Amino acid sequence: MIHSIFRILQYIPVLGCISSIFYYLLCLWGARTFLIQRSSESDTENVPPVSILKPLKGIDPEIDESFRSHCLQDYPEYEIIFGVSDAADPAIESVTQLQKDFPSRQIRLVVCPKILGPNVKVSNLEQMAATCRYPYLLVNDSDIRVERDYLRRVMAPLSERAVGLVTCLYRGVAAPSLGSHLESLGISTDFCAGVLAARQLEGEIRFGLGSTLAFRREDLDRIGGFRSIVDFLADDYELGRRISELGLKVVLSNAAVETYLPAYDFRGFLAHQMRWSRGVRDARLGGYIGLASTFGLFWALLNVISFRGAAWTLGVLTAVLLARATVALVVGRYVLKDRQALKQLWMLPLRDLIAVFIWLVSFFGQTVTWRGDRFHLRNGRLRRIES
Repeated sequence: MIHSIFRILQYIPVLGCISSIFYYLLCLWGARTFLIQRSSESDTENVPPVSILKPLKGIDPEIDESFRSHCLQDYPEYEIIFGVSDAADPAIESVTQLQKDFPSRQIRLVVCPKILGPNVKVSNLEQMAATCRYPYLLVNDSDIRVERDYLRRVMAPLSERAVGLVTCLYRGVAAPSLGSHLESLGISTDFCAGVLAARQLEGEIRFGLGSTLAFRREDLDRIGGFRSIVDFLADDYELGRRISELGLKVVLSNAAVETYLPAYDFRGFLAHQMRWSRGVRDARLGGYIGLASTFGLFWALLNVISFRGAAWTLGVLTAVLLARATVALVVGRYVLKDRQALKQLWMLPLRDLIAVFIWLVSFFGQTVTWRGDRFHLRNGRLRRIES
């Protein structure tokens, strides 16, 4: 009986290797579909006036150049609204300089005195949205840098009334630290690959990414405004999900943007990954559990150990590594145009094994750290832990 149980357990890594290879093929299929659609999409004349909302807290890497990229858009009419909860926030200096450098642009700073919930970013967005001039809104994070045609490409799908929200893939630009390079590698070769796989498997996506969220003001009002998601950690996911539940499509733009990452030390990298992992866990528990079937390198190494280094297990390990590297290069290099992807490839095994550790640990706890504050997380909702 014990021998039979052992034999069954021995083959679990084999199943993990098989499922991982199928997942990698799904990622490649999703990447191919995205690239074909991107090459076939043409320019549009849909250029409605849009309000860009950028909530701020503190200084991000390369913040001035990221702000400037939003002022250089080839787009006829838009405004940029920055929001802070603290009138002494150091990011205000960058906004003030931006207003001086681009006097012809509509650039406003809103100080948001009310704390409407534990997610201060969303609390600020609710107060910023009240000042918007235009019926179309676009929200992106403070560390996002964009190309000149960004607004045209993002706003194009909203010419169809069936489309309710447009979001973007993004690539990470690493600072010179191991943690930052691991973070960047994970974004370009794992996270975005997973988004493309989910889109291919389900036929569409039903969530948003904080890199870009473009939508109509009337649809935001229909879901209860930003105030309705002020308790949630994964506010971008919630916004996309709720707009999708209105019967509207969530579309992945053909534009990709950049996020400039801090110089994380290893501890900071782990803390950021844990916040992200627990946020996804609470938002999509079934899918998050299913990630276990995608940890190819982990299963392949366990398979080698389980069968004591048999020659065929080394062949499986090689196949898994080749498939994983192919996904990393196709998504990182060709979909996201990440110039760092090839240079960082040697770190992929380390990053993938750390991901397994983060995934396991994420189930044993409910706390997250976000911009220096600690929160208790339950069913996706935040509760601040007072120090």
